[in-house]
Amino acid sequence: MKHLLIFSAFLLAPLAAVHAADTPAKPNILWLVSEDNDCFLGCYGDPIAKTPTLDKLSREGVLYERCFAMPVCAPSRFTLITGMYPVTCGPAHHMRAQGKIPSWLKGFPAYLRAAGYYTSNNAKTDYNSPISIPEAWDACSKQAHYQNRAEGQPFFSVFNHEVTHESCLFPKDEPSQFDPAKMPIPPYQPDTPEIRADWARYYTRMVKLDKQIAVKLKELADAGLADDTIVFYYSDNGGALPRSKRFLQESGTHVPLIVYYPPKWRHLAPAASGSRIKVPVHFIDFAPTVLSLAGVKIPDYMQGHAFAGLAKAAPNEFVFCTRDRMDECYDMMRSVMDSRWLYIHNYRPDLPYVQPLKYMFQARGYQSWARLAREGKLTPATAMFWSEKPTEELYDMLADPDSVRNLATDLAHRETLDRMRVALAKRAIANMDNGFLPEGSALEGYDASRAHGAYPIERVFALANLASERKITNLPKLIEALDDPCEPIRWWAAQGCTMLRDKAAPAETTLRKRLEDKSGAVQIAAAEALAWLGKLDVARPVLQHWRQQTEKKPFAVQAQNVLGRLGEAARPIAEEHRNP
Repeated sequence: MKHLLIFSAFLLAPLAAVHAADTPAKPNILWLVSEDNDCFLGCYGDPIAKTPTLDKLSREGVLYERCFAMPVCAPSRFTLITGMYPVTCGPAHHMRAQGKIPSWLKGFPAYLRAAGYYTSNNAKTDYNSPISIPEAWDACSKQAHYQNRAEGQPFFSVFNHEVTHESCLFPKDEPSQFDPAKMPIPPYQPDTPEIRADWARYYTRMVKLDKQIAVKLKELADAGLADDTIVFYYSDNGGALPRSKRFLQESGTHVPLIVYYPPKWRHLAPAASGSRIKVPVHFIDFAPTVLSLAGVKIPDYMQGHAFAGLAKAAPNEFVFCTRDRMDECYDMMRSVMDSRWLYIHNYRPDLPYVQPLKYMFQARGYQSWARLAREGKLTPATAMFWSEKPTEELYDMLADPDSVRNLATDLAHRETLDRMRVALAKRAIANMDNGFLPEGSALEGYDASRAHGAYPIERVFALANLASERKITNLPKLIEALDDPCEPIRWWAAQGCTMLRDKAAPAETTLRKRLEDKSGAVQIAAAEALAWLGKLDVARPVLQHWRQQTEKKPFAVQAQNVLGRLGEAARPIAEEHRNP
């Protein structure tokens, strides 16, 4: 028997060697990305969606029920390419900015290239930072394709599909496969013909996306690569129907994620085929996960955790999202999610949810919503979008996926609220969150904000929370903080006075001193507070000055925002001050 086993092993050795030669040492990894869509897929329980390709992929792969992204594309793509939160490298957290990244920061595909991978991106970058494209990608263009790699070389390839981008909702004639009359309208949206038409059009676009994904998967199979390729499908952010993209409610950040593991690489999967993962994952986790699947060491600076592969980490308890300036308009929100709860902190609760963004309002659904708002025809639920925000929001995502029942003031959920508050504070401080700095500050950026003693994030975070409470009892602390040597402390103190409106009158003398502050952002914030106190005569020259400083764009945009916010409120004041 001993001799027989040895002889058998001798005969089988060549076959084993041939099999090993046919099996690549590393898996190929393919990202199929769509734009601006929530989980409008049958596999996520959507009864209207017609997405057979992605539904089949979910049955054969792993579906993540709680995947979250930043609420808009450029900060999301920064998160994906770096494995870091955009707020760590301000101003990368703003929509349309150039983050100030450290010299050592690479796009994570560079590590795959160093490990022998061919990397291609077809073709969107939009990283909100000066990440080196040549360092990250062997090819990055509309012609980039894994087919151009060397024979036998493993690949990491990205294909971006724009068919569902929010621009598909901008005015143009387009036939729909769905009846607008049968569209279910969520309670936070008004039931207008335009919004119904948008829903029908968007579901039609999802059908087109599903077909495009089918073409990509067939192409992979026809090339004989399907058995060696792990396939990700996900959307780059939520959206794009009204109150989704750009907002931190679930409709703006909850995105689909399906990962297919072929049989020979199924040992890298976190669960069996057809599984549905309920613990939260985030775009911050994607870079370390790909490196884990490829067997590449994950750099220590990455802030996410691998959810699959040999370096799979413990599940997330919390994930985090941010919202700051969107194009030309400022706002600031932070959110924390676990498997059930969504917590949002609004740092400018005095501003309405909706901002007059030119690009966003090209959609007819938004236009119809604005029309009803002007006519006073909104319901209490749909009018909330146009009103000032609460400082805190807490939603049960299982019972209230539309995020319309705010439980933040419900004492029955106080323990949950406190737990989420603590999680947010820990993450903001760990991130050295640059969103608590005024855009244009010399303290912005990874290196500058981490210089010893430069940015006291704990103090700044605490004052920002105090300011956003909008309590008159906090005014003495705000007045004291207006004279602090730290720029972001003075800035938040002035913003806190603005949020109190006329109740901040005792701060007038100190606010006037800040009109000559060495920081342009502090000057602008103080001018806004004084304008709301009826002192437009002293506020207007400061705001007009900074609005004209186009070489200092962040300050010009901040001043323009203030002038826009004053709007109607400034007109009666202007009549009293004929020569401001």
